[in-house]
Amino acid sequence: MPERAEDVRFFSRKVVRPGRMRRFSNQDPRESLLAAFYLAVAAFLPVRWWPSVCLRMSRLDLKRYTRKEFAPYADAVQAVLGKQTDVRKLFEEFLAARHRRRLQLAAHLVAGRWSPVIRLEGLDGLQAALRRGNGAVIWCDQFTAQTIIGKRALHEAGIEAHQVSVNTHGVSESAFGVRFLNPPMVKVENRFLKSRIVFDRDDAYQVTIRIQKILKANGVVLMTNTTHAGSTFTEVSIGEAGWAHLASAPANFAARSKAALFAMSTFETSPCREYRAVLSPELLPAQADGARDGAKNMTLQARYILLKRDRLFEALKLFPEQMLAWSSNQRLTEAWGDDVAAGGESGS
Repeated sequence: MPERAEDVRFFSRKVVRPGRMRRFSNQDPRESLLAAFYLAVAAFLPVRWWPSVCLRMSRLDLKRYTRKEFAPYADAVQAVLGKQTDVRKLFEEFLAARHRRRLQLAAHLVAGRWSPVIRLEGLDGLQAALRRGNGAVIWCDQFTAQTIIGKRALHEAGIEAHQVSVNTHGVSESAFGVRFLNPPMVKVENRFLKSRIVFDRDDAYQVTIRIQKILKANGVVLMTNTTHAGSTFTEVSIGEAGWAHLASAPANFAARSKAALFAMSTFETSPCREYRAVLSPELLPAQADGARDGAKNMTLQARYILLKRDRLFEALKLFPEQMLAWSSNQRLTEAWGDDVAAGGESGS
């Protein structure tokens, strides 16, 4: 991208040997106990006590998480935000935010006890785009409140959205988790969705056709920025020395279908009480002169990617402790590596 003096790399990931789903994971017993515990907290304790309960719970396993997760987390965060960042403090706040995410789910399962304040910003821009009749893709970031609260904010504003997801979405990817732990989260999210589009690597064509039909009917499609699933991605610099790894599908659909593209981040501004869901202004890149139209217009897609990266970086600076997954501090297109996703959790 000569106008920015930087590059956007497109890369693909292929299955070399399909893995088998584990029947049970080491995290399943812990997640089961935490689910029951937070249901009791949501049912019986006053909301003003919830943040302190989550904080105390996050400190129970602090040594274990510090030993297993802190080093890669610190490397990734400092690569983006700089060496001056107090990563230890950020990591402890992140663990507490992850517990509040569990409590968000429990609170939605216990009817009638929780009425948080949820503010949605940027709705006018989305409504203006929908009046053009080409649909919209909302590219969501993996902040802890996005999974449920972000969808709820759109639903309460009258937006009927379709979520692109995977069949293992939730807290566990084991057979036990898919059967018992994940359904409550999926059920709660589905209250705020018009439909869920389940991505299957073996049937990606049918998923693509369905998304295209929704956009053609002027619908709204939610896609979460994750490398958890899918085959094609992009890599672009972010912050001081970091590398953001973004799915290429949202930019692809925006270029192919002329749908409007928005970025979305949802923040917890007051623990367990207030939330802020932010829709960016429409991402409007300059047209790619001399390149082919549609899905093969890589220059246009790259411009979308850079605009999304800019919005992601600004969001990260506001509430870094609420980001579920940080990209690697190394280039995946030059060296073998994995994304840093502390705890293995992902949003959709």
